[in-house]
Amino acid sequence: MPETTRPGALRIAAPHRELLDQVLDKWSLQVLEELCERPSRFSELRRAVPAVTGKSLTATLRRLERNGVVERAVVSTRPVAVEYRITPLGKTLREPVEALLRWTTAHLPEVEEARDRFDEEL
Repeated sequence: MPETTRPGALRIAAPHRELLDQVLDKWSLQVLEELCERPSRFSELRRAVPAVTGKSLTATLRRLERNGVVERAVVSTRPVAVEYRITPLGKTLREPVEALLRWTTAHLPEVEEARDRFDEEL
């Protein structure tokens, strides 16, 4: 059956899902939270997000960089260092992420009640 779309309906296609998966995953949100405050070196990010492995942090930073949300800059110090900073595009994520966080804060008690009811029925 062909897909019908209501005017103004929210349509989440594969590219949308892929992008949301890549910028709103567990590590990305924590890295972006740090980088919104200030540019950071890899080791600073590792300390700020202690549960992330080096491999996962590297993959997260590469994914965010590929999507234009984070940029990698070589800092001419001795020894040469790399610093990560949020891009102007990345800064535009702050408002929608904060809206989602406000929603979760406001509705978490209802969600927890629903979870409890569901788990009791099992």
